[in-house]
Amino acid sequence: MGNLHLSIATTDYDHFRDFRLGTVTAQGIDHTWSVLGHHEVFARFTAHREWDVAELSIAKFSAQVTRDDPDIVGLPVVCSRLFRFSSFYVNRNSGIRTIEDLRGKRVGSPEWAHSAAVYMRGWMHNEAGVKLDEVHWCQAGANAPGREEKVELALPDGVRLTRVRDRSLSDLLAAGDIDCAIIARPPDCFLQGHPDVVRLYPGYQDMESEYYEQTHVWPIMHLIAMKRSVIEDHPWVARNLYNAFLESKNRSVERLLDPAVSRYPLPWLATYGRQMRERFGGDPFPYGIEANRPTFSQLLTYAHQQGIAHKLVDPEEVFPVGIMTKVVV
Repeated sequence: MGNLHLSIATTDYDHFRDFRLGTVTAQGIDHTWSVLGHHEVFARFTAHREWDVAELSIAKFSAQVTRDDPDIVGLPVVCSRLFRFSSFYVNRNSGIRTIEDLRGKRVGSPEWAHSAAVYMRGWMHNEAGVKLDEVHWCQAGANAPGREEKVELALPDGVRLTRVRDRSLSDLLAAGDIDCAIIARPPDCFLQGHPDVVRLYPGYQDMESEYYEQTHVWPIMHLIAMKRSVIEDHPWVARNLYNAFLESKNRSVERLLDPAVSRYPLPWLATYGRQMRERFGGDPFPYGIEANRPTFSQLLTYAHQQGIAHKLVDPEEVFPVGIMTKVVV
């Protein structure tokens, strides 16, 4: 019998490169890999399951994997992870100086199930004391109108969410029609230097570093999802895929830390990378369940609180049984 053939879709990440190009292989598996923008992958996989394996927003993943009899399952493979205190953009005329000032204000995000916003709304609600029902929430496209929610929601009692279909968050924020936007990509009005649009936390890096030290949460934005039917028919596939993704990531980190040549066109990158490796306990971008347990647990809790996940689940419930079976030689 020949290898199992799988279709895979992700953005062009360096940490997937060796697997995608065949330098690293998943035993028993061949693949056709589509390299697309992440928004296209999310939309097409969410709506039609066009691939066997795909990158998916962790917020949208939490909505779909917690349905009754879900048709997808996750791999504890991280596509993208970023701290998000940099993602609060405010109109300075709204008088917002602290997070507490968002009470009673109009705060927008591109979708309710937008991973960056899920983390930051959860932080506001659980740690900063600004409750979900104390804010008037808005949803609109980041820099263009017409963006729509891609998963079903069950908003908590008292939460107000207004959908704006004919304007973008960037336009609304610049005009002062919303007071704040929580958004992964900086809005155009900020990038273009609008005098009234600023970050709430310009010193976000120190804040994010302190947050990690306190919580050990290293926020995951996107992970790998796959059709449950593939696992049901071929239980061995999950761990073989995980092994290949892990080896590919490890090779990527090794390249980044190599001080001998300029593999990436930035100065001192290898030195900074070694500092980050030490800061994150030897692995600056860990895969697996246990290394990411605080992050997975927090996201699944926040998604449930915010009416995105259908039920509260433990991390082990959203990944294949036995995916992290310990192997000692």
